[in-house]
Amino acid sequence: MCGIAGIVSHQNVNQELYDALTVLQHRGQDAAGIVTCENGRLHLRKDNGLTRDVFTNEQMLKLKGNMGIAHVRYPTAGCSDSSEAQPFYVNSPFGVTLAHNGNLTNTAQLKQELFIEDQRHLNTNSDSEVLLNIFAHELQQIGKIQLNKDDIFNAVKGVHRRCKGAYAAVVMIPNFGIVGFRDPNGLRPIVFGERKSDHGSEFMIASESVALDVLGFELIRDLEPGEAVFIERSGKLHTQQCADKIDHCPCIFEYVYFARPDSIIDNISVYKARLRMGEKLAAKINKEWPDHDIDVVIPIPDTSRTSALELANILGVKFREGFIKNRYIGRTFIMPGQKMRKKSVRQKLNAISLEFEGKNVLLVDDSIVRGTTSEQIIQMARDAGAKKVYFASAAPAVRYPNVYGIDMPAVSELIAHGRTEEEVGIAIGADKIIYQDLEDLIKAVQKGNTKIAHFDTSCFDHQYITGDIDDAYLENIEALRNDTAQTENNSGSSIIDMHNSN
Repeated sequence: MCGIAGIVSHQNVNQELYDALTVLQHRGQDAAGIVTCENGRLHLRKDNGLTRDVFTNEQMLKLKGNMGIAHVRYPTAGCSDSSEAQPFYVNSPFGVTLAHNGNLTNTAQLKQELFIEDQRHLNTNSDSEVLLNIFAHELQQIGKIQLNKDDIFNAVKGVHRRCKGAYAAVVMIPNFGIVGFRDPNGLRPIVFGERKSDHGSEFMIASESVALDVLGFELIRDLEPGEAVFIERSGKLHTQQCADKIDHCPCIFEYVYFARPDSIIDNISVYKARLRMGEKLAAKINKEWPDHDIDVVIPIPDTSRTSALELANILGVKFREGFIKNRYIGRTFIMPGQKMRKKSVRQKLNAISLEFEGKNVLLVDDSIVRGTTSEQIIQMARDAGAKKVYFASAAPAVRYPNVYGIDMPAVSELIAHGRTEEEVGIAIGADKIIYQDLEDLIKAVQKGNTKIAHFDTSCFDHQYITGDIDDAYLENIEALRNDTAQTENNSGSSIIDMHNSN
């Protein structure tokens, strides 16, 4: 999962792109990058690390220009090599740069086509570089020096014809403008908004609406699946549907975990969706466990807090903050390598013993993926004096890999794969485990926008919307995503700076 942003303004955009990345930091902590355009010249800075660490004052001053794009990254195949930090750049045609959120599922085929047919060189293993070169090739095929909006949209149409999987992307073309586009299934989120200034309209594209809010842009809407938006450098906006066939199927895990609660994605409030997840969980407990002996509901911060609070209200049970979070430790879900995740949990959370001692505690989390974090947290609750520790998940059991941009690990590392719910409870040390039912999760999210017929729930039910995922593909994912591969990949990282990045 990654975060992307693009701005066309009447003033320098470096500070606002930086601010956008800090707002979107929850979507990726592995690397950050910004590229701006000043009179046709590109200024790029990218490197491994958090946004605040990648950019110094001196480097920010060099990022001049009134349009630019930005990216925060976390690796979906276990690699933290900074050569894969984005945005990516390709010289021909025009000097195009791209930032991408998602994951292409036909990367191997596209790489071969780019080398043999399009005669393009790839410098990394990133599917985002593949996406950039596909777009650049389609743009080059137009064969014009002066582009217009139709040329841009025709290039996006070419991308849709060739690329499969999940992609929400922003592309900057020097001297022309910024393009945003979304895959025909709308798997990954992307929105755009407008801000009025004394010099005219300014526009912004971002992964989540909260980035627009913070910078004073008014949300216009989400990009539709298959749609593209083109913002000319003068500030004129154009949109067009560029896919022949669309099937809106957004990733439901955005609402469960990834997105900020103050974001609105596909006209669905993430906060309201999480409230309804808590309602559904409470209804399940009241139905299946009416004589429960829960004394207190405690969320595992931060994502589950909204669901846990509503669950406690409906059950009529006390809600308490039992864990204090160290804000300076990253999200363990997106940390590469099991040793790093294990080490970080105790550094990340500390229990308030007074809220646990002698009580039957229901811990609530957004989901259970590997189970190692859940196991450690349950032990922390017992060490703090809890009499019994129950565990509830706002999401169903994660049994299968996600192939559309979320680094849900190899099947062998998913604790629920091949286990019943009761066996998962035993494995993580819970006295009882309560999972959200998939149907209830879908209803909780769908209520916010009933026009969306279905969601990507592949990590729960093994149904992959793109129709091109087979056992061989999943075996390859297994090899790339297991912790051994992550450790080996991370040991070979390097540093790269381009243009005015030193």
